Amino acid sequence: MCGIVGYIGKQDASPIIIEGLRRLEYRGYDSAGICTLNGGEPQIRRAEGKLINLENILREQPAIGSRGIGHTRWATHGRPSEINAHPHRAGNIVVVHNGIIENYLKLKERLQGLGHNFCSETDTEIIAHLVEEHFRQCDDFETAVQLALAEVKGAYAVAILCNDEPDKLIAAKLGSPLVVGQGQGEYFVASDIPAMLSHTREMIFLEDGEIAVFTPEKMWVTDLVGQPVAKQSKTITWSPLMAEKGGYKHFMLKEIYEQPRALADTIAGRLQSEEGNIYLEDFGLSDAQLAGLDKIFIIACGTSWHAGLVGKFYIEKLARIPVEIDIASEFRYRDPIVTDKSLTILISQSGETADTLAALREAKGKGGKSVCICNVVDSSIARESDGVIYTHAGPEIGVASTKAFTTQLVALYLLALKLGRSCGTLTADSCRDKVEDLLALPRKLEETLELDEQIEKIARDSMNARDFLYLGRGNQYPIALEGALKLKEISYIHAEGYPAGEMKHGPIALIDENLPVVVLVPQNNIYDKVVSNMEEVCARGGKVIAITSGEESGLQGKVDTLIQVPQTTDDLMPILTSIPMQLLAYHIAVLKGTDVDQPRNLAKSVTVE
Repeated sequence: MCGIVGYIGKQDASPIIIEGLRRLEYRGYDSAGICTLNGGEPQIRRAEGKLINLENILREQPAIGSRGIGHTRWATHGRPSEINAHPHRAGNIVVVHNGIIENYLKLKERLQGLGHNFCSETDTEIIAHLVEEHFRQCDDFETAVQLALAEVKGAYAVAILCNDEPDKLIAAKLGSPLVVGQGQGEYFVASDIPAMLSHTREMIFLEDGEIAVFTPEKMWVTDLVGQPVAKQSKTITWSPLMAEKGGYKHFMLKEIYEQPRALADTIAGRLQSEEGNIYLEDFGLSDAQLAGLDKIFIIACGTSWHAGLVGKFYIEKLARIPVEIDIASEFRYRDPIVTDKSLTILISQSGETADTLAALREAKGKGGKSVCICNVVDSSIARESDGVIYTHAGPEIGVASTKAFTTQLVALYLLALKLGRSCGTLTADSCRDKVEDLLALPRKLEETLELDEQIEKIARDSMNARDFLYLGRGNQYPIALEGALKLKEISYIHAEGYPAGEMKHGPIALIDENLPVVVLVPQNNIYDKVVSNMEEVCARGGKVIAITSGEESGLQGKVDTLIQVPQTTDDLMPILTSIPMQLLAYHIAVLKGTDVDQPRNLAKSVTVE
């Protein structure tokens, strides 16, 4: 995740950068740092932990200068520590970075062979040394950055200073957000608009593969080979609250659109592609402990429980360990059989859900091991579990969960891969293949979001229905449940999710021309079975909204409405089919005029039993 702020101008950079980092602290909690230039040695201050620790250091050791860069970090490569905190320096080059450098090991080996010595465990330090190496050869800061980034594979947003050319600040992006703020005789750069909005409303949005060079008087943008790129500034007219919403009408819509980035952040730093392994920081359990498990419990509430239902498919398929899935409020009242060979996986967006916390304590009291999947650092469930997998989704303000849900699915998939490798049921080659599919997922989410306009029209056509039925089979059944829950939560329309194969055992009596039936029918090994169930609905006059995958599904003309998401593996398809569910519920709620972000009777974090 991580947050970047940079400044070049006439003011003291340090307070501007700290203010910006404070607005970005949701992007990283485990360390922070700053570097300023003032005609002498670069002044670097870093601290482990939250931003307040860095502020305390700056009170004792101010960093003076009118050029500076700052960073707040969420660890990917290297444990949280002062030595791994950004900025990173090599000679007179200082760098802050958001993203992940996939080929950093190969680059590091080459640079070590050229005499470079590394101080940290991070991939970011490689960028500093790579720029320094090219600067030695060409003696030009801008050219050195271009040559260095041309060698880098992965995702990055960087801000870079060079003490030999102190009147320049260089920023670049590929796959990670970076925005430029234009002032009078000064420039700002940051990971998100709110970090700069108190100083300027003139923003320039960098695109992938662009490098921006700043002096206090001017800026210019090029591509990676130095060709000029024309940019236009945009005046931001948002109020502070709108700035937090990123210009979207509702937090929920903003969070739906943040999912490609959120998934990329959940994946970042956790894939060891060369070895075909999964690295989960703060996990707390060894491979030997995982290999000795004979049962897994997944415990959650609401949307997180739906994620857990998908997780059961993942774990049993990839690790071949039996999984029981429990609603948290029921778990401790059934006297579950938990042993020291059991693992309990707790899922909670907030990490404070009272029923889930009570279930955790029940499992631990019986001697079982525990790991939680959570979005909030240092929450109660995270502190009390033996290990934690943070989803890195960023703040989720809308009560109806969207990006927290899909990042939970990714976290569960990563955990299933790790279990499979630890238990010997998944080979390195097989894991590498699945990792490749996972890395392609954020882009496919972006493609799925392009269906928004089509789904808004479907919402207009069905907004007056009194009831909805959602059908799915296999790992799509939990997504049917989640789709129905989303609609209930924010539009107040009654909806039911049901296994498609069970429809004929009761719900088929409800079907008539007034009942919209959403059928999840991606192309997989049970496609024909679901189509058969769907035809039972069509035969009785039901209004079918079919969500399928790929371009040639064979359903054209057979249903009232067809939504086609990109094709991916069967394991990852629930993540893609979740998006139309979210958008349909959102647009119906907006059309009905309900309070989308704060629906009646609901709270974001349920901290009572």
